[in-house]
Amino acid sequence: MLDLVIIGASAAGCSAAVYAARRNLNFLIVSDDIGGEVALSGEVENWPGVIHTTGVELAQNFHDHVKNYNVKIDEGFRVQEIKQVENYHVVVAKNFSGEERTYETKTVIIATGIHPRSLDIPGEKEFKGKGVTYCTVCDGPLFRNKITATVGAGNSALESALMLSTIAQKAYLITKYPDDPSVKGGFPKGENILVDKVKATDNIEIIYNAMTCEILGEGLVNKLCYIDEPSGEKQYIDVNGVMVHIGVIPNSDFTNCANKNSQKEFEIDLHCRTSCPGVFAAGDVTSIQYKQISIAAGQGATAALSAIEYINKWHPKS
Repeated sequence: MLDLVIIGASAAGCSAAVYAARRNLNFLIVSDDIGGEVALSGEVENWPGVIHTTGVELAQNFHDHVKNYNVKIDEGFRVQEIKQVENYHVVVAKNFSGEERTYETKTVIIATGIHPRSLDIPGEKEFKGKGVTYCTVCDGPLFRNKITATVGAGNSALESALMLSTIAQKAYLITKYPDDPSVKGGFPKGENILVDKVKATDNIEIIYNAMTCEILGEGLVNKLCYIDEPSGEKQYIDVNGVMVHIGVIPNSDFTNCANKNSQKEFEIDLHCRTSCPGVFAAGDVTSIQYKQISIAAGQGATAALSAIEYINKWHPKS
């Protein structure tokens, strides 16, 4: 019987592992990769104490830190389900070869993160990290005095455009909706104050009724193609960066052991407890509003400390 299984090996999972190791818990990490979305973040300049690093380097630092504590990591294994049995849990995982491993544990910390919803258009995968990004907060500063395009119609897209207006020479904002009051001026899910700010900002140009259809470039992004819905014609704009903000998908489908909100994020309290006793969740897979590396790391520490408190009171059922 393990004390703890941590699912995920990025900021939240590795932070939880450090705290668990320092308390000498009998535990391990199960994760299909190391670093998660952090490793795909490009330049990172918002990690406290480090002025500049990259997602790859930061993910490696996370890995090195947990290895320093001799933490066991079952890498390459993806959790398939979590089953509650009496007052403990059974975690089932498989690797890509079909090998299955089962773990019995007193507690579980779910730190599986999210993945961005993609446009699924030509050029998107090819230019990921070469001008295409899904995190303006992470990568926006790389486009200083350049031309960018944000694709999306929600708050994250509006905030992306506003941030880029202070960094880039010009920021396009592409929405599939028309400039009509029935869809809140092109942003049906956006907050009015953000919509008003975007429309009042001189170097933001909004393109309405536009369906992004291709991202082009030579080594790096240099053009974006969209279809003007009213005419059906293709239009091209010169850009150096494309920010995709059309939503994110939590990596939470592997279990229904705890309550989730309408976005399929695990609902947690201030102690990172889920609705299932002994199961905790941390980082971007939770209902926390802001998806940031430093916040995920803090939640990982909170989840670990909460799990330790739970373990201290745990006893086998007779």
